[in-house]
Amino acid sequence: MQPVITVDQGPGSDAETGSGGAEHRRPGRPRSEQAEQAIIEATLDLFGEQGFEGVCVEAVAARAGVGKATIYRRWPNKEELLLAALGSMKSPIPELEGVSARDDLVAMMTVMVADKADPRKARRYALLLGEGGKYPRLMARYKETVVEPRHEVIRAAIRRGIEAGQLRPDTDVEIALLALTGTVLAKEKAADGMLNGDFAARVVDELMLGLATRTPGADGTGTMQASD
Repeated sequence: MQPVITVDQGPGSDAETGSGGAEHRRPGRPRSEQAEQAIIEATLDLFGEQGFEGVCVEAVAARAGVGKATIYRRWPNKEELLLAALGSMKSPIPELEGVSARDDLVAMMTVMVADKADPRKARRYALLLGEGGKYPRLMARYKETVVEPRHEVIRAAIRRGIEAGQLRPDTDVEIALLALTGTVLAKEKAADGMLNGDFAARVVDELMLGLATRTPGADGTGTMQASD
């Protein structure tokens, strides 16, 4: 029987909730980004210390120094809160120029490398992978809402490279995607485990070398041609 993530019901009685169930707020008070960040960090801290089971709205509220109603205003239940927190472990997708496939892929891989090189993020991500199998629905939503959008940006960059003649027309987009992302994951687990500043560019350049367009040579075998 698979473990189930308990979905907290609404805030009910809460210190922040006054009569009639309406939260007491000062007129004109803006939404607090600091409170939201504190909630996300508290969720990730509890997740890092105790795993999925250690995350509950009451514990997050206590650690973040907010009332439960503050959390429920942003996320209706524990699953949504966890998804937001886990998604925050990924750096924002960079703005791509859409001209050079190489430049766009390097930009994406640089972000991925930086995330993997962050020890705190790496520990939390390892815990996510280790415990994720117990919560297939949550992991499916994580992949759908966090992982897939990033992968689709990489796929789009590869497709633009094909259309622009920067990559071979027979390039397998999914294999190229796996080659890029898989190399970073493999490097993280390698003996040296070093993800330095130029690693992202090296990964992309090696892939581009294999997928570069070719022009027929004098002997008919074809030679690689740099398109960027």
